[in-house]
Amino acid sequence: MELDFEDAAARGLRGYVRLVAEACGAGPNCSFIEWDRPLRAYIAVDGRLPGFPTRDVALWWQEEHGWAAGIETHSGQDIILLTYLGTEALPAPRVVARFLAEVLGRRHPGQPQPPALRRVTDDDLLDRLADYARPALVRHNP
Repeated sequence: MELDFEDAAARGLRGYVRLVAEACGAGPNCSFIEWDRPLRAYIAVDGRLPGFPTRDVALWWQEEHGWAAGIETHSGQDIILLTYLGTEALPAPRVVARFLAEVLGRRHPGQPQPPALRRVTDDDLLDRLADYARPALVRHNP
């Protein structure tokens, strides 16, 4: 199942990823979204991790596991996920930015294994994403 590119949930996912990217200091062209279900998003960020001085750092979001931080491979394959933020599907952008700052600051936040698969209903996740399609003054930001 794929989201309709113009429905409220799709606009909300674009808005949410944009807000997370801004909170993390990433530029407007540093992210992309995979629209097939399960939904996924990627944000390239500045910085390096100890032990991986030649690898770019990225954030990866999956609707089932939430946000994770990882490193890029040199082969163009999937990123290597190193730590997961936690169990919340859509944490506030400032929470994701704090997680990234801790990762880059070598404080080893989060958990190395993905959280259990979420049993969130599609309607709940899509409704929460649609909230991010609304203007900032109206949106409830958890």
